[in-house]
Amino acid sequence: MTVYEPIEEFTDLKPPVTSIGVLGWIRSKLFNNWYNSLLTLATLYLLVKVVPPFIDWAVINGNWNTTGAACHQSKGACWSIIHANIRFIMFGFYPPTEQWRPLLAMMLLFALLLVSRNRRWWSKYLGFAWLAGLVVMGLLMKGGLFGLPAVDSGQWGGLPLTLILSVFGLTAAYPLGVILALGRQSRMPAIRYLTIVYIEMIRGVPLISLLFMSAIIFPLFLPEGVTINKIIRAQVAIIMFTAAYVAEVVRGGLQAIPKGQYEAAESLGLNYWQTMRLIVLPQALKIVIPPTVSILISAFKDTSLVVIIALYDILKTTQSTLSNPEWMGFSTEAYLFLALVYFICCYFMSTWSRKLEKELQT
Repeated sequence: MTVYEPIEEFTDLKPPVTSIGVLGWIRSKLFNNWYNSLLTLATLYLLVKVVPPFIDWAVINGNWNTTGAACHQSKGACWSIIHANIRFIMFGFYPPTEQWRPLLAMMLLFALLLVSRNRRWWSKYLGFAWLAGLVVMGLLMKGGLFGLPAVDSGQWGGLPLTLILSVFGLTAAYPLGVILALGRQSRMPAIRYLTIVYIEMIRGVPLISLLFMSAIIFPLFLPEGVTINKIIRAQVAIIMFTAAYVAEVVRGGLQAIPKGQYEAAESLGLNYWQTMRLIVLPQALKIVIPPTVSILISAFKDTSLVVIIALYDILKTTQSTLSNPEWMGFSTEAYLFLALVYFICCYFMSTWSRKLEKELQT
């Protein structure tokens, strides 16, 4: 008779190293089949060819605090163009002794944006803080009160002007777009057809044409002696253009709401505005967060088109810096810096929208 020894208790077996951790991720994401493996190897080859020379040009041999003449004698990047002209690039023709004012206004704006990023702080007090912040920013930029010298808006420029056109434009365009979307869905023919004509007409022309009309054609219709600030005219053109695109996105969200939601609201005795405010719009606006933010990001980048009507936003101040003979030939460095500024702003909007979409997901 065979006597069997008792089997010892086995310990838990761990998965193979090649299926977990970094190696597992590389194997499953980059080398899971033959064509992905080829693409990965080709990408690695391009990175090896491009990244080391770029680092050598931008960092190792880069010039960070030299003159333009010294940069012309160097083979590396001339980041000195940013260092030497940073105040003009950022603030344009704003008086140098008063440039602390637009800097403080931008810091206040960034603080409000960071606070607004957290939904837990959304309340009426935050709305009051925005109203007070806008008043303070306008006072800082314009001056004329509390001992601050007045600065004409024609001297505004650089990053503050870009932020003013984008933040104020997007803030005003979004609610206007929602109203236009509701108007296009209205049962009243007059309102519906007027909004359709407006939306299709604005979406049928480029933003450049609206900016030209605001700068050149619109003043011709004003009474003699009456003028409207060029920045305000450009701001209105950006708002009108962006609102038309937001309206179409919101209309898609409204059409995605099931008919039963409207019927449930009617059964509760809610009127039209209560139905929209409490039931329909909260669902529709949540659905269209990704396309709406995509339009707002495009609108933010389109504010650079104001250079064609001689507004010195950050793109125009950068271009003006390159016209200086001392810094000619360093457009690569200047535009890389400019691209970084736009990327940071757009990335902030993109990550905030994803965070908001995740928080609102039910």
